[in-house]
Amino acid sequence: MNLTGPAPSTPADDRAWRRLLDGATAPYRAAGRFAWHFARGKLGRDPVFRGMLRRGDFGPGGRVVDIGCGQGLLVNLLHRCAVLARAGGWPQGWPAAPVVTAYTGIELMPRDVQRAQAATGALVLPGGEAPRFVCGDMRHTELPACDLVVILDVLHYVDHAAQDALLHRVRDALSPNGRLLLRVGDMADAGGYRVSQWVDLIVTWVRGHRAPPTYGRSLAQWQAALQALGFRVQPVPMSAGTPFANVLLVATL
Repeated sequence: MNLTGPAPSTPADDRAWRRLLDGATAPYRAAGRFAWHFARGKLGRDPVFRGMLRRGDFGPGGRVVDIGCGQGLLVNLLHRCAVLARAGGWPQGWPAAPVVTAYTGIELMPRDVQRAQAATGALVLPGGEAPRFVCGDMRHTELPACDLVVILDVLHYVDHAAQDALLHRVRDALSPNGRLLLRVGDMADAGGYRVSQWVDLIVTWVRGHRAPPTYGRSLAQWQAALQALGFRVQPVPMSAGTPFANVLLVATL
């Protein structure tokens, strides 16, 4: 895993990413026009997905729990990674493609779960299982044993006590040397944090949801909370070229 950042993209890297993007978003045509356009916009414009692949943040993959999974973009992307690697098209110089053997997506919004199910109905993971989606509150939904947990931009929707309780449950669900990928906003960067919050409100509204209150922390506070649970934490800046204050925390037991 390269936490200092990947090498500059090459034309071959860009072609591989376009193949991944096209393959991962094609199933959303079956879920409706909005689902497809949202998938193209989110995967294509949010640098976190390509960045995590190029740094090797997902590790080998394995059993994945995706908290706040939305319409299931991550499982489609990771599945296409395995398909591209089997076809011999995985970019040279990138870390090995992750292989997802089991996937559980947890999402509060029923419409997003319906879109996810419509877009993954024919998908079978290498372990022989279909992706599983649970419509439920992340504060109360059971977490299965897993090797990787991904939480992108949703933990701030619950209060600090609930955040700590969920992170404790994540730690208990992870295998030894398991990994948590947690993207958060750094509240200490006041200007960037405010911009992030406004964009978050707009995206939530576009998805047809009402935005709840948010509960931020500084980067130092997020790191301290994870370290207290026994994680080794590496922060990866996620705001280059943007006005945001986003940070990806790569936390390993």
